[in-house]
Amino acid sequence: MLNATNLTLHYGGSQILHGIDIAARPGAVTCVMGNNGVGKTSLMNLLAGRHPRSGGQISFGGRELGRVTAQQMARLGVGYVPQGRAIFPMLTVRENLQTGFACLPRTERRIPDEIFDSFPVLAEMAHRRGGDLSGGQQQQLAIARALITRPRMLLLDEPTEGIQPNIITQIGRVISDLRDRGDMAIILVEQYFDFAWDLGDEFLVLERGRAVMQGPKSTLRRVDLHARLAGHAEAEARG
Repeated sequence: MLNATNLTLHYGGSQILHGIDIAARPGAVTCVMGNNGVGKTSLMNLLAGRHPRSGGQISFGGRELGRVTAQQMARLGVGYVPQGRAIFPMLTVRENLQTGFACLPRTERRIPDEIFDSFPVLAEMAHRRGGDLSGGQQQQLAIARALITRPRMLLLDEPTEGIQPNIITQIGRVISDLRDRGDMAIILVEQYFDFAWDLGDEFLVLERGRAVMQGPKSTLRRVDLHARLAGHAEAEARG
């Protein structure tokens, strides 16, 4: 589905990403891990078309991509759930979901039943304003809104951040179900180690914008991956 090589990214005069390779295939979850400030969200913004890359190649569905906008990526089939959720607080739950219609043909502009099957609380609160929902409910709404677009690839940036355990479990179950359908590629940025390890099929660990550990789960040991992440966190704490 996605194959990106040698990606670089600059913000002004600062280089944020250094030669990143990342791939995502249908029926698999690619986990991007690392501590705060290592470039994870920048990578997601690049893949979603929100920030132009400085260099590297991206192909999606076998098509080589040049410079593309976020709207173009959405039309190609990329759904993005950003860190912080970015829902519309004054719109109702249903209206928030309907904002996902923008990149769909008119004949497909409906909320599928499976959205409410996956997130029953959204059906119960369809007429409540998004800003009145709890953090966990808003995260469910953000994921559901991305799924409205019928994505071929789903980008999830820290979906468990600040979420209560029971909703983390539900979100994990939804991600697992989406993966098991076999027709969607998923890239997951996540710092909650157990959540990422349980769901992940491929792993990419970033440190200061560089890949320092990468590969399929079958080639990585849980203890080594955990130690790498913990070691970097300790080094940062020491300054």
